[in-house]
Amino acid sequence: MLKRIIQILGIITGGYAGAELYHGFGGQRIWMDPSLAMLQNSGLYYASIGLGIFAGLIAATVAAEPVTRFLKERADQAAELPMTDMVSRGVGLVAGLGIAALLYPAVAGLEGAGRLIPAVMTLFFGYMGLRIGGLKKEELSAGYSRFVDSRGAKQPISEEAGFEEHKILDTSVIIDGRIADICKTGFIEGTLVIPEFVLEELQHIADSSDLLKRNRGRRGLDILNKIQKELDVRVLVYEGDYEEIGEVDSKLVKLAKALGGKVVTNDFNLNKVCELQGVSVLNINDLANAVKPVVLPGEEIVVQVIKDGKEHGQGVAYLDDGTMIVVEGGREFIGTTMEVLVTSVLQTSAGRMIFAKPKLLEKAQ
Repeated sequence: MLKRIIQILGIITGGYAGAELYHGFGGQRIWMDPSLAMLQNSGLYYASIGLGIFAGLIAATVAAEPVTRFLKERADQAAELPMTDMVSRGVGLVAGLGIAALLYPAVAGLEGAGRLIPAVMTLFFGYMGLRIGGLKKEELSAGYSRFVDSRGAKQPISEEAGFEEHKILDTSVIIDGRIADICKTGFIEGTLVIPEFVLEELQHIADSSDLLKRNRGRRGLDILNKIQKELDVRVLVYEGDYEEIGEVDSKLVKLAKALGGKVVTNDFNLNKVCELQGVSVLNINDLANAVKPVVLPGEEIVVQVIKDGKEHGQGVAYLDDGTMIVVEGGREFIGTTMEVLVTSVLQTSAGRMIFAKPKLLEKAQ
């Protein structure tokens, strides 16, 4: 079908070129003096048109195959583009052609080589609009992005849905697994967003030759299946990607900016990067530290000293939540359960640390 259209266009173009060629050699235009032209020059005129039609048909037939192949390749490439790319580039192209149309009256009256300026101007502004529109696709994706829900259905994010807060999960928090328990309690509101590039990273970890990495990757995939199938929480998979960015953490930050969402992580470095970039972040480790029981100096607690401390005479014990307790003079009580008196509490980036001394020593004093 496309080949026939090209041939028809070749015939029309060839016929027109034949008529213009006849006029170029001094022939009269039949629409200017019909009675004279039809009597004296009709044979030569129509012979010129016929020759042009024949030449146009031959040229179109020869060019039809490469032109058809070229157009199909371009159409296939356009079909593979994400919707945000197509929309943004289309908007840019229309804007560029609109600018060219507004400027056309200013150059329409030029003579000679100046007649080419409108065509050049149209190509220039059209290309610039197409290019700028492609570079602005990330900003457009804030209004419309490609998502798939947990059942595989496409979910366009409209302006109304933009007010819904999105929690974007990174690889570390998925492998950690505590996010599933937090979602189960109902403390996480909004929609969980799982980027496709995070899923790819999880898959690479699960396929690793290293046993530990492989188990971590498979645990992360199991956690995602649990969240999607067992918990009452909305999960969307973001299909887009930022191919110009290599690092997954950088992609997460850029996606959070585009969606106006929050990154959920337990990665200390990603936490700092998000803070520097002005992106809201929810750190699971910070949450865990916040919900640990509050212990104040002067309180008495019962612990079991299990090992030596770093300093001479110290013993180390742990609470049920993993908080480390350094017991001064507790080395001689290793393996026993005893009451200790809290002397101070230190909050560090690694967690909370409690310093105490045996209550027996306090009574002895």
